[in-house]
Amino acid sequence: MRGTHRILTTIVALLALQLGSLVAPAYACGCGAMIPSKSERIGVDREESAVHWDGSTETIVMRFNVHGDARHAAWIMPVPSRADVTLGDPALFDEIERLTEPEQRDRFHFWPREDDWPFAGGYGDGAGAQPGRGAGVGVVGRERLGPFDVARLTATDPEALGDWLRSHGFELPDRLTGALQPYVDRKWEYVAVRLAPEEKDTVLQGELTPLRITFASPELVYPMRLSRLAANSQTLGLSILADHRMEPRSAIGGDRPEVTFAGRIERPDGALAGLAGRRPVHLTVMEQEFPNPARIDDDHRLRTVADTPYRQVEYTDRLLTVAGGIPVWLLTVGGGLLLVVVAALLLVRVARRRPAGDTGVRSMT
Repeated sequence: MRGTHRILTTIVALLALQLGSLVAPAYACGCGAMIPSKSERIGVDREESAVHWDGSTETIVMRFNVHGDARHAAWIMPVPSRADVTLGDPALFDEIERLTEPEQRDRFHFWPREDDWPFAGGYGDGAGAQPGRGAGVGVVGRERLGPFDVARLTATDPEALGDWLRSHGFELPDRLTGALQPYVDRKWEYVAVRLAPEEKDTVLQGELTPLRITFASPELVYPMRLSRLAANSQTLGLSILADHRMEPRSAIGGDRPEVTFAGRIERPDGALAGLAGRRPVHLTVMEQEFPNPARIDDDHRLRTVADTPYRQVEYTDRLLTVAGGIPVWLLTVGGGLLLVVVAALLLVRVARRRPAGDTGVRSMT
C-alpha cells in the first residue's frame, strides 16, 4: 500500500505543478560585376531585384546589401538594348515582403518536447562628366542619381570597355574582359554605376539605395553571367511581375531555384503600382543560391508556366492542451495511472475480505 500511496502522491504533485503554472505561466552582385577602387574590398551579401515585364519592355529595380571597406565602388550590368536609369523606390521591397509573407499555422504534438513543460519553464511555441567617346566605347548617357554616378555605355570589344573603366579610376579584374565577350558578340549595351556615399570617407555598408533600369526586351532576361567572377557564394532574391507566373528555364549553374510565392495581385497600389501599373498582375518570388559562382554559365531567361498559386506555410509547434492549458498527455498518463492504482486497491481490498484458505472453489456435495 505504501507504494500505491507514493504513486498517487506523484500524480497529485504533477497535477498541482501544472495547475500552479497556469496561474503564472513562463513563456551577390548577381546581375553584374562589383568593382571597388584600388586597394579596397567590397562584397555583396545579398541582391534583391524586382522585375516587371509587359512582353516588350523590362524594368529591373535592384537593391544590394554590401560589406567591406570600400568608400567608392562600381558595378556593371549588361543590357540587351538602350537603358533608362533612375532611382528606385525602397518601399517596393517592403510591399512585396508584406504581400508574400508566409501563412502562419499551428501544428500540435502530443508528447512534451524539450521546450515544453516539465522539461522547460513554460510550454514553448515552438558625379557625372559630359558624354564622350573613346576608341571602342561610346558614352550614350551620364547622370548623377543620389549616391550614384551612372554611365550608359556601348562597346565594340571588352578590352576597350576595360580601358574606359580603368581610366575612370576603377581597378578592373583581369577575368572580366573574357566574361564580357559574350555580351559584346551579341551587341548588348552596359550600365556602369559608380557608387560613392554623399558623406566624405563613408564606407559602403548595408542596404544601398535601389536603382531602376528600363530597357526594351522581347523576352524576360535577368543578366547573371558576370556573377561567375564572384569569390564567395551568392544569393539571389528575384520578384517577377508579369501577366503570368514566370520561372527560370534552367538553374544556370546554381542550386535549383525555389519559388517562395506565386499569386495574382488584383489591385496593385503604392510602390508596386509604381512599377507594374494598377492592372492585375501575377507575382512570382524566387530564391536561388550559388555556392560556386564560377559555375554560372548563362543569364536567367524566364518562361511562362501555369498560373498555379503558391504560398509558403510556417508552422508553430505547440503542445496539445485542454481546459486552459493542461497538457493532454498529462491527463492521459495521469488518468491511466490512476485507473491502475484504483484497480490495484480494489484487488487488495477483495483479497483482504476473502477468508483465509478460501480458494474460491465450492463443493458440489
